[in-house]
Amino acid sequence: MHNPCAVIPVYNHETAVPAVVDALLAAGLPCVLVDDASSPACAAVLEQLAQGEHIHLIRLAVNQGKGGAVMAGLREASRLGFTHALQVDADGQHDLRDVATFIQVSQHNPEALVCGYPQYDASVPKGRLYARYLTHVWVWINSLSLQIPDSMCGFRIYPLTPTLALINSVKLGKRMDFDPEVLVRLSWRNQPMRWLPTRVHYPQDGLSHFRLWHDNALISSMHTRLFFGMLVRLPSILWRRWQA
Repeated sequence: MHNPCAVIPVYNHETAVPAVVDALLAAGLPCVLVDDASSPACAAVLEQLAQGEHIHLIRLAVNQGKGGAVMAGLREASRLGFTHALQVDADGQHDLRDVATFIQVSQHNPEALVCGYPQYDASVPKGRLYARYLTHVWVWINSLSLQIPDSMCGFRIYPLTPTLALINSVKLGKRMDFDPEVLVRLSWRNQPMRWLPTRVHYPQDGLSHFRLWHDNALISSMHTRLFFGMLVRLPSILWRRWQA
């Protein structure tokens, strides 16, 4: 069975999110909007969007961060009866013309996590681009493989059963550290993954909540935890892969 939706974490993206929702609905995807304690102006826009068909809205009373909002959205998607969820950023950076291709690959590989491999244009902030390369190296070390070419792109389709089994059993980072951590921990469980190129554009007037020093510190701390977690799990990880 393959019954997908889109999960969109939203924090003060009232300008960009209506176009994102329209594009996803046009692609045939119901939307789960997660209001991560946004401003009253953004909350009003989300409330209006939620009046439309195939749009579900949940509100978080306290800001949880991107990862916390995504996890809340994935749980809600499962509660609503969906089997897969496409994570999409609300700021319009993802090329939603790729949605149909991602859905098609997911339909043919329902057990797989389908991840975007970003193709950046000149709009990408150089500081974030360079920091990604360091994260890639640590992800390869902590996952004991090269199967994760990019762990930071938040455009991916999760099969909900294995993803929620992980989320409900492990304390994951709730902010920008969520995207890489969930991939590494799923790789430890031999989660099948498929990778598709997708274009990423950072609008000049877009609102980014990435805090350069704070979020990079969180990501560094996450890599340290994963490294020691990998050492502890090393025999079981290698045993699972040998069995596979």
